[in-house]
Amino acid sequence: MGMDIDERIAQWEKMTQEAPDDMSWFSLGTAYKDAKRYTDADVALAKAIELNPGMSRAYQLRGQVLIELGREDEAAQLLEKGYGIAAQRGDVMPQKAMGSLLEKLGRPVPEIEGSAPISAPEPTANTVLDRRTGQLGTRMTDPPMRGPLGQYIYDNYSLETWRQWIGQGTKVINELRLDFSNEQHQEVYDQQMKEWLGISDEEVRAYEHQHS
Repeated sequence: MGMDIDERIAQWEKMTQEAPDDMSWFSLGTAYKDAKRYTDADVALAKAIELNPGMSRAYQLRGQVLIELGREDEAAQLLEKGYGIAAQRGDVMPQKAMGSLLEKLGRPVPEIEGSAPISAPEPTANTVLDRRTGQLGTRMTDPPMRGPLGQYIYDNYSLETWRQWIGQGTKVINELRLDFSNEQHQEVYDQQMKEWLGISDEEVRAYEHQHS
């Protein structure tokens, strides 16, 4: 069983107090959004963008939150800016998502000068289309853990992204004082990892069903 939403929020609130970086605020904003605490989500995601103005996923998520709050003009302005940032960075998936949100708002999708049409690059035997960045990265040699979750990560995330998580995960272990001999602590770590990577339990179950 994973943590419920209140436990997730409590853990990320603790992280933003003890390690207030862009990913901690982004993850807290994600948890608030999942709990339909949209005003709190807006504040947290704005903080993530303040700390990392190039975090295109934060623009995407905050745009969704502003729409839920009925602040559509503000959402459109934010999404237009985020769309441009995603295009510059090559963040294909967030760019597509923000373009779709703008269309739903009845706003034109910005034309980015010199940018190619959005299309996902084709992976090769040694690369993987990274679900977090929307870009090709180095394929891991083996799944990082056993079971369906490990295989899902192997098929959908690059070695580069996984190494970034290891760095973030070390901070999680230290800040939350996790002890892996404690099953509940291992569960907390796994939940934090899924939050950071953007993985839902439903996606893993669907993946397991497809490959069973």
